[in-house]
Amino acid sequence: MKGGTRERERGIEREREREREREREKDRERKREKEREQERERERERERRREREREREREREREREQEREREREREREREREREREREREREREREREREREGERERERERERERERERRRERERRRERERRRKRERRRERERRRERERRRERERRRERERRRERERRRERERRRERERERERERERERERERERERDRERERERERERERERERERERERERERERERERERERERERERERERERERERERERERERRRERERERERERERERERERERERERERERERRRERERRRERERRRERERRRERERRRERERRRERERRRERERRRERERRRERERRRERERRRERERRRERERRRERERRRERERRRERERRRERERRRERERRRERERRRERERRRERERRGERERERERERERGEGEGEGEGEGEGEGEGAARERERESERAWVLS
Repeated sequence: MKGGTRERERGIEREREREREREREKDRERKREKEREQERERERERERRREREREREREREREREQEREREREREREREREREREREREREREREREREREGERERERERERERERERRRERERRRERERRRKRERRRERERRRERERRRERERRRERERRRERERRRERERRRERERERERERERERERERERERDRERERERERERERERERERERERERERERERERERERERERERERERERERERERERERERRRERERERERERERERERERERERERERERERRRERERRRERERRRERERRRERERRRERERRRERERRRERERRRERERRRERERRRERERRRERERRRERERRRERERRRERERRRERERRRERERRRERERRRERERRRERERRRERERRGERERERERERERGEGEGEGEGEGEGEGEGAARERERESERAWVLS
């Protein structure tokens, strides 16, 4: 009976030893699992670092893209500046062309003036004997010339006013065009900002997708963990099977133990010593267990702390997203309000512009009507003047014709008189010569009188 008790004790001790071995195996397994978990954590940390690096790279790429966009924008601005410079150059060229045209017009005017001067000179040469009429014609001509000069001056003044008006109008159009260009530029900038917002939103969506992917990865990890658990369960089943096998082996061992009882008696002393050693070992094992337990608690605490930090981070991220969404919403409302305000301003500006155009058009129309009226009036005056001039020319021509007829008649009369004088003077000698001389002197006197009368007429 005593031997059976010792056998049971040894069996119990062996069972405890096996239990401790299994516990140590579990500890080693937990340790390996913890190491694997740490390795996975380090891998996730490396993945997060790589992700942050990729994020920084994308940010740098966006920054470079923005820089390229700004460079393109500066290039477009330089191009617009060059275009404006070319436009100013063309405007200066047109101004110079107008100047040259004005110079040519003045040169033609001077040529016309010289031509008029030459005509007046010829007229003065032809009409040296008709001073009074010539003086009246010159007076009329001067009046007409002054009128023409005044008319040309008025035309030039109107042209200058119209030119100034056109320049101001072009300047206003250019200013409106620049304003529209600036507005389009601001609109493009806002569009780029919206595009950047959409890009950031897409990036956040990708980040969420990566988070979901990581969640799926964690799910797969949990699935693998469950698989390992099932594997451990199978292992435990095999262990139980082995345990049964060992139980059978123990049964055989007990049989052999009975044969070795005498040997065990001698062994008992040594066994007690080993017992004490095992007790010490158990104490050390319990101490290790307590340390492992503390380690596990600390590990659980760290995991919970990490989880809490992640949760706080997620909450802050959600709050930031909501805040960004609220800011975007406020920005969109302000943007809509600004667009409506700009649209109202542009509408008011268009109405004022239409009103100004209509007013300018009415002024131009009135000016054109007055100009047409003045041209018609000048044309009527010129026509009346031309009619009077033609009438005077015809009258002068008729007077000249009558004078020429009278002159021809007087010449015929003088010719007939000379003929009669020659006939009377035939055969008279000296007396004839003297009488003829007197007749010729009287004829010359009559001719001079006729010339004076014609000139005076």
